[in-house]
Amino acid sequence: MANHFSALKRARQTERRTANNRANTSRLRTQLREMREALTKGDKSAAEQIYRKTVSSLDKAIQKGTLHENTASRYKSRLGARVKALQ
Repeated sequence: MANHFSALKRARQTERRTANNRANTSRLRTQLREMREALTKGDKSAAEQIYRKTVSSLDKAIQKGTLHENTASRYKSRLGARVKALQ
């Protein structure tokens, strides 16, 4: 266990940040899972609405540093193509 005040503070900060990062990642993964389920069902109008929410979640993940910008862009592109392919 840490003994110095600075090390104790660092430990507290790490715990908080880890919890925040885990929550952000979980929120993003849940949204992506919801999007994939909507695509599997094949309902285009529902998929388009969920796609907008998913894009918003991806953008928030970029801001929070959870996801790299290029990775989010790739997700958006692929999901958008799948939504567009629905008939």
